[in-house]
Amino acid sequence: MVNHIGEIIKTRRRELKITQPHLAELAGVSVNTLYKLERGQGNPTLEIINKLAEVLGMELTLTVKKNF
Repeated sequence: MVNHIGEIIKTRRRELKITQPHLAELAGVSVNTLYKLERGQGNPTLEIINKLAEVLGMELTLTVKKNF
């Protein structure tokens, strides 16, 4: 899942022509955190993912499935 989220963030960042350091600054996260997320590493919090999504003009939604 982190790999998928990282790819989406990287693709959107590139579409907007924003550098990693600039996006990290705008979202208030460390460049290292963003770098790891885009590579599918680490364990980002929902807060971090939401901050990045907001800056990128994206919306974070969560779906909970019931497995019976």
